[in-house]
Formats: sequence, structure tokens, C-alpha cells
Amino acid sequence: MGDAIFEASRIVKNMNHRFIAIEGNIGAGKTTLSHLLSQHYNAKLVLEEFAENPFLTKFYENPKQYAFPLELFFLAERFKQQQELVKNKDLFQEVMVSDYIFTKCLLFAKVNLPEEEFRLYQKMFDVFYQQITPPDIIIYLHAPVNRLQNNIKKRNRKFEQSIPDEYLFKIQETYTSYIKQHNVRTIFVDASNADFLYNEAHFKVITDALEKDLEDGQHYFNLP
Repeated sequence: MGDAIFEASRIVKNMNHRFIAIEGNIGAGKTTLSHLLSQHYNAKLVLEEFAENPFLTKFYENPKQYAFPLELFFLAERFKQQQELVKNKDLFQEVMVSDYIFTKCLLFAKVNLPEEEFRLYQKMFDVFYQQITPPDIIIYLHAPVNRLQNNIKKRNRKFEQSIPDEYLFKIQETYTSYIKQHNVRTIFVDASNADFLYNEAHFKVITDALEKDLEDGQHYFNLP
């Protein structure tokens, strides 16, 4: 046990980032990679509690009617979770790994809401965002839509099984546009054939990238 903690501490000292967020489209593999990085760095793991949203299933059945309450609920719950993380920071876990960024609220709202509702939503988001600690670095998993659809089918969440390709394309475009426009420090990974769970070389690409002194902007990495 002591050796494991010592090894985790040694690894953390070689890494310049204390708050790592993994992002990507629906089905990109965010949560799997978050779990692996949390174990590797002995980091606090922060997972989005999407299943708690009572409007999620209704949204997929009737997007126009339920988009606004869906996004409001996500905004409130993500903000609450982020605030609790700051209050309950564990001094023994120097690194935090999250499977989402708070800005995800705004990006999905931009796709899901009509213009007037989005303007109102953005005003609320801006108030909350001022109180949020942004991640030091984002790992963005970029996968083609056909790969996303295969992953969505494999994990077999009933409400996701009818997501149209067009919707996934819109989410993809919104994410990549945000990252480029805001010059966010991002490890941009071609995850077309990613298998972080069973391919050690794929996972090592990520950890090696995290241990580099990366400047702001996008840094592109391919998996072997």
C-alpha cells in the first residue's frame, strides 16, 4: 500500500496539471479514460451525474418540449457538484480528473435550444461560470460518428439508441469550434480506434502528453 502511494506521488510530481477534464462527444469514451487516469494518478474522480436528470429520457422523446428544463437541470446540478468539490478538496489527492467541463452546459444548450431561450440560458450560465474553477487542461477525444454510434449501441442505454447522426455531428462541431476559438489548452486525440482499457500504448500516449509542459492551444496526438 505504501509503495503504491509513493509511486503515485512520484508520477504526480512529473505532471504539471492538477485539474484534468476529459471531453468529447456522446460515446467518445470519456468516463472510461477518466477512471483510468484517476487510478494512475491516485486522483479524485469527478463523474457527471447525468442519470439524475428527470428530463433526459423525455428530451430524447420530445426535444423541443424538454430541451430547456433539461439544460437548466444540468446547469444547476453541475454547478452544485463543482462547488462541493472546492469545499471538500482532499489534501491527500493532489490531482482531480473529471469526465466533463462546466462549459459543456453552454455547448449542449447552444445545440439544443432555440435562439431566444439560449440567450436567456447564457445569462444564467455566465453568472455561474464566474464562480467555477476551470481545468488546467482538457483531453478531447475526437471520434467519427460511426464509431460513436457503435459505442452508444454497446453501452445500451435505452434512451440513447435513436440519437441521429446529424445531432452527433452538431455536438462535434460545437466542441471543436469552442476549443479553437478560445485557445483552450487541449490534448486533442484522434480516438477513432481508441482502446484505453486494453491497449497500454494508447493509454501511455495520454499520460506522456500530460507530463509535457504544454502551452495554451491545441496539441494533436494520434494513437499507435
